[in-house]
Amino acid sequence: MARRFDAIEGIGALELNVSCPNIKEGGAQFGTDVQLLAQVVAACRRATSLPLITKLSPNVVSIAPYARAAAEAGSDALAIMNSYPAMAIDIQTRKPRLANVTGGLTGPCIKPIAIKLVWEAAAAVKIPIIGMGGIQNAADAIEFLMAGASAVAVGTATFYEPQTAFQVLAGVKDFLRRQGLRDVRELVGAVLAQPARD
Repeated sequence: MARRFDAIEGIGALELNVSCPNIKEGGAQFGTDVQLLAQVVAACRRATSLPLITKLSPNVVSIAPYARAAAEAGSDALAIMNSYPAMAIDIQTRKPRLANVTGGLTGPCIKPIAIKLVWEAAAAVKIPIIGMGGIQNAADAIEFLMAGASAVAVGTATFYEPQTAFQVLAGVKDFLRRQGLRDVRELVGAVLAQPARD
């Protein structure tokens, strides 16, 4: 697929989703096996000259080894994080609410997990990180930036408010102005290592 897309004009980059929880992949968990992850990224790197963005799985003990493996295999950036595997049951029918039985949980509830993973990955690699997971407003986006993301993505919120991405952008610009900052890059990785104390 990477080779095919490489030949199509107008495509700016490829995202390698090695951790989608919504499909059955015959037991292969590319996103939770460091060696398989590296092999997939390296194979795609050989097949395309397009920038590669590897979307990492949250289902690991530590994300740092996976971030490093992807970077060393040729990924140009990381997307953190994917949705979290979850399940819901209809108590009246006693059946799973999803046709696939389980699926990916996303939205505001996963934001703290995603921010932690971005922070850990940013300490492990030098390549850019796109932070995602529950961003609904500028403050959410700024948290991701301060954790170490170079960019953010707005997903679930656009389903109920299609203008969310524009609102986030405007809010970030306003925050920069109020903070006396000239460039959004001044926020990247700006979190203080120790929590605030009373």
